[in-house]
Amino acid sequence: MTRHISLLFLAAIMAQGPWLPAAQAGEADVVAARAERSADGTWRFEVTVAHEDEGWDHYADLWQVLAPDGTVLGERVLAHPHVDEQPFTRSLNGVTIPDGTDRVEVRARDSVHGFGGRSVSVPLGPAGGRD
Repeated sequence: MTRHISLLFLAAIMAQGPWLPAAQAGEADVVAARAERSADGTWRFEVTVAHEDEGWDHYADLWQVLAPDGTVLGERVLAHPHVDEQPFTRSLNGVTIPDGTDRVEVRARDSVHGFGGRSVSVPLGPAGGRD
């Protein structure tokens, strides 16, 4: 009888939810991006990413600058989790933008979901853009 009650108790607990904790952090979102043209004609990007980093198993690990056709023009590898720094801003210098490009897209990736969070379209002009 005791074993039967224990199995019923265990079944009732298991029915209440999964045993393994689900990942709480969603996809990495770009929440702001700024572009500034350097004297040498390349561009510097400052990008702010928000993600509920949980540690080394789930964190925002990269952001990219994309041309309108999807070509990757530059990327910044994020070498560690930012658990206690959210959102966080990092920069990338020396990005070459093809002539005639008036806008780029900036997107972020996380180590579990990949790309898919909010991206930001950044207008390019003489002084750069902010979105």
